[in-house]
Amino acid sequence: MSGFDKVVHSYEEAMQGLEDGMTVIAGGFGLCGIPENLINQIKKLGVKDLTIVSNNCGVDGFGLGVLLEDKQIKTMIASYVGENKLFEQQMLSGELEVILTPQGTLAEKMRAAGAGIPAFYTATGYGTPIGEGKEVREFNGRKYILEESIKGDFAIVKAWKADRYGNAIYRHTAQNFNPMAATAGKITVMEVEEIVEPGELDPTQVQTPGIYVDRLIQGTFEKRIEKRTVRSA
Repeated sequence: MSGFDKVVHSYEEAMQGLEDGMTVIAGGFGLCGIPENLINQIKKLGVKDLTIVSNNCGVDGFGLGVLLEDKQIKTMIASYVGENKLFEQQMLSGELEVILTPQGTLAEKMRAAGAGIPAFYTATGYGTPIGEGKEVREFNGRKYILEESIKGDFAIVKAWKADRYGNAIYRHTAQNFNPMAATAGKITVMEVEEIVEPGELDPTQVQTPGIYVDRLIQGTFEKRIEKRTVRSA
């Protein structure tokens, strides 16, 4: 990798430098738009005591859920537990610290970090356990709590298509948290379905500018769905 070219050719190179105790921000919502191969590389590395910041923690045996199997995650900052029994078990037993955060607040924590904003006020969570111990201010007669932004040592994201410079486009709802997460890492690693040459993407369609991306890798994806319901005959 040199100059503006962000392409790396192995997942080992993509996640080089990840160490025990680091904070990793992961894009995705449920199993939609998750950087599944980068997650699998984290599992392969065997790093421990991680703080993971993501909407949820995948499902048993897939997505971020695989990192729970060897207890690689120390703290999970997420919006909900989801359909993950191991996540629930570790949380209830106290093996895993879980900091539940409203979805909009979580997204803004990532976006604010990328914009260089250390903290912001939001009305969400005021008067609930979410707001306990946090600074409160009143604006126009309404109470707001102060929330700090989150900067990750690594951010891992999934996009549909990118050029070699890291300019990226997401596909439909797979966009979700990915654009915010991409701005919030000291090192941002993006995996994509297709890499094209600079100039092939319509600039008006680019959702993450390459300035935010440090490493780019093309992968293949399983694209699971979380639940399938079949009507009985």
